[in-house]
Amino acid sequence: MLKYVFISLQVLSAAVLIFFVMSQATKSEGLSGTIGGKAESAFRGKPGLEDKLEEYTKWSAISFMVLSAITSFIIR
Repeated sequence: MLKYVFISLQVLSAAVLIFFVMSQATKSEGLSGTIGGKAESAFRGKPGLEDKLEEYTKWSAISFMVLSAITSFIIR
């Protein structure tokens, strides 16, 4: 029973990770980003949507890796 719970959690975390990765914009914005450049300020105020997506992606990747390790030990 525990095996199926962890497999379900792993599949759910994989779907969440895929969603967050697909939601992010690319770092290089193509030709317009190289010619015009992107002005980034040195001051960091409230985190924007991109910063939050990066943070959520990082934590969902960590949870996926941990759940994968736990699931591999349980299935053995």
